[in-house]
Amino acid sequence: MTTTDTQDAEQHGHHGPHGYSEQKDAHLKRLRRIEGQIRGLQRMVDEDVYCIDILTQVSASTKAIQAFALSLLEEHLRHCVAAAAEEGGAELDGKVAEATAAIARLLRS
Repeated sequence: MTTTDTQDAEQHGHHGPHGYSEQKDAHLKRLRRIEGQIRGLQRMVDEDVYCIDILTQVSASTKAIQAFALSLLEEHLRHCVAAAAEEGGAELDGKVAEATAAIARLLRS
């Protein structure tokens, strides 16, 4: 985490371990697979592959990143929001607002 990330986390009350921490290795493996898909797209464009074939791969890559996002969101709800629910009050309200904003961003993408 960079100094800016650490400052941002402290400012917003985000302290580790995070909900995804237990699955970190699996998440990194999944992200590397997605990265490979994106590099495959670059290769396809470089090799002048047919448009529809590239679009098919774009769709697969998009679904993969959306599945990752949903998994991360679920872990946030189970860990961060659940912990805030135990504390109650403004902490819970803040975590619910964060989750709602994240869902809204996912729906717009």
